[in-house]
Amino acid sequence: MLTGSDLTIEQVEAVARRGAGVVLEDQARARMQRSRDVVERLVADGEVVYGVTTGFGDLATTFIEPARTGRLQENLLMSHAVGVGHVFPQEVVRAMLVLRANTLALGYSGCRPLIVDTLLAFLTNGVHPVVPEQGSVGASGDLAPLAHLALPIIGRGEVELEGRRIPALVGLREVGLEPLALEAKEGLALLNGTQMMSAVGALLLADADRLVRTASVAAALSLEALLGTDVAFAAPYHAARPHPGQASVAADLRTLLAGSTLQHSHHGDVHKVQDPYSLRCVPQVHGAVRDALDHLRRVLLIEINAATDNPLVFPDGAVAGPETVGTGHGQVISGGNFHGEPVALALDFAKLAVAELGSISERRTALLVDPRLNGGLPAFLASEPGIHSGMMLYQYTAAALVSENKVLAHPASVDSIPTSANQEDHVSMGSIAARHARTVLQNSQQVLAIELLVAAQALDLRLSQVGAALPGTGVRQARSLVRDRIAHLDDDREPGPDLAAAMELVRSGALADLVRGDGAASADSATKSDRAGG
Repeated sequence: MLTGSDLTIEQVEAVARRGAGVVLEDQARARMQRSRDVVERLVADGEVVYGVTTGFGDLATTFIEPARTGRLQENLLMSHAVGVGHVFPQEVVRAMLVLRANTLALGYSGCRPLIVDTLLAFLTNGVHPVVPEQGSVGASGDLAPLAHLALPIIGRGEVELEGRRIPALVGLREVGLEPLALEAKEGLALLNGTQMMSAVGALLLADADRLVRTASVAAALSLEALLGTDVAFAAPYHAARPHPGQASVAADLRTLLAGSTLQHSHHGDVHKVQDPYSLRCVPQVHGAVRDALDHLRRVLLIEINAATDNPLVFPDGAVAGPETVGTGHGQVISGGNFHGEPVALALDFAKLAVAELGSISERRTALLVDPRLNGGLPAFLASEPGIHSGMMLYQYTAAALVSENKVLAHPASVDSIPTSANQEDHVSMGSIAARHARTVLQNSQQVLAIELLVAAQALDLRLSQVGAALPGTGVRQARSLVRDRIAHLDDDREPGPDLAAAMELVRSGALADLVRGDGAASADSATKSDRAGG
């Protein structure tokens, strides 16, 4: 139920990935109609209002006759659809559709409720506009991507329907829809805003939340395989530096390692004093990532429930000033709510954080395959080192992905190139931050998938050495989930299927569900053997 004000990240994901239905709340429909009435009065009275009866950007001083305002809006969509490059996947387009509908539902944009009804009909009927990824500088919002998103409303552009890429007019008519004739302000209402960067950000956040929990599970597997110690995860130690993410990760690790008899050899007289940082500092590093993602969540929850159009229509009036138009029947204010800076900065911070998940994971993988550092396990975890290379190249791939992330993690938001004849002289580049963050996430997912494969192999080999000792209950569950899908590596084999299966395990969140992210574990029990090979 779209109200404009209470959409959640989880609901966005449900619509984008699982086809959840969406309807417009009646009160939101009434609010939209009230602001629409203001726009129609402005046009009828011949008021000069940016984007309603004027051109756009540096053409804001050009007055448009009321009879031509509809043509102005359609020209706006067509002229701004200059996106290039690869097209966004269906899930991102669906997220953009629901976010655009939600911001219009607030009732500040001055468009007819029919516009939102049409966006929601696209979702219901599986009509997905073809939206190229590149072309937005994140200033007046994501103009080019949103133009491509909106073009099919007027029967132009292209759509994906049932796996086919076809002209929008053909797609609309196949599902029983007709193109709309836009009226005053409606093209601008569809374009101004941050829905592309916010859509990518919302789906990224959903995935990153699962990834950061999965990372703690992978770290616990690696720690057990390397005969690491859990002493550094003690609650009083982390209470002395009470960052919330750090405390949460430490608690999750204690839960995952609970019941481990492998840990006993590191306590008492033979206590292992310190592990390498990639093991010992998991709470500090993973915890900082969680805190960064929490910041992104706070920003996105505001942004996806905000009015990011320009100008905004206030049916009951607003504070008067030199940049407002008051008609006695509401007020229109021109400002900069479309500027993507809040989202751009948060996405840059998040991609730095997610890159760190991959960076520390690769270091644990390197420990696991190195016979000088892995505590007596075979070189590269091979059954017969020399004739078999084992998992040597897994670490190479992880290193390559981590190195690529270092380049992508450069903050996009520190750049700015003026547009529109210097009228838009500072831009956010939030769309670039979003796209790079998505790639960093995908790379880090793969790096964690590699660690899971290597850690499960190492743990199998360790358990074959230690007799009756067992890892913690949560670690046993994680190992069983890996072994349900991927067999122990006895002899060298093509790694592609194993990598794909591990990547799907990471993306699915099955391992993330072993911990809730607040230090608590699920109640599921291990279903496979606790011995080597699963």
